[in-house]
Amino acid sequence: MEKDFIIAGFGGQGVLLAGEVLANAFMINDKNVTWYPSYGAEMRGGTVNCAVSMSDSEVSAVQKSFVDYAIVLNQASFDKFISMVKKGGTIIVNTSLALEKKIRDDINYVFYPITKMAQDKLQNIKMANILSIGILSKVSGLISLETLESALNNVIPPHRRNLIPKNLEALKLGYAYDLLPV
Repeated sequence: MEKDFIIAGFGGQGVLLAGEVLANAFMINDKNVTWYPSYGAEMRGGTVNCAVSMSDSEVSAVQKSFVDYAIVLNQASFDKFISMVKKGGTIIVNTSLALEKKIRDDINYVFYPITKMAQDKLQNIKMANILSIGILSKVSGLISLETLESALNNVIPPHRRNLIPKNLEALKLGYAYDLLPV
């Protein structure tokens, strides 16, 4: 089984970190994984995305034309990547920074105010990236919260270890997205 993901937003939203955590979690589960970052020349505010592919066997290619799951953290990313979601695939949309609109009827939508919830519940919008991975965990059923927690511990650098408890809280908040009032 091979599954493909794209996480997209603007610089400073932690898109690459979220992809790194996801890729590491799949590696913990003994999957073959590729992680492919892509970003513009801008340091902050430019477009950023990363592709993650996971497979039980060898990954067929690094860059894919279509993905099973997309996480889009802003409107520009929604507009750019909605067409890449495979028929029957799922797009997770941050409605804090993107419109809630269904422009295709052959994919699944998860609309959630990710940035707003990160601010309201965690007092930190920088946790939106990890919150979105928690939502992906719940929606896809492909990776457990426990494995994502281990991946966070592997990926977060030593000088940022103090942020791990807040990131774990963000994961759990994302996983419970469908149980929380907005």
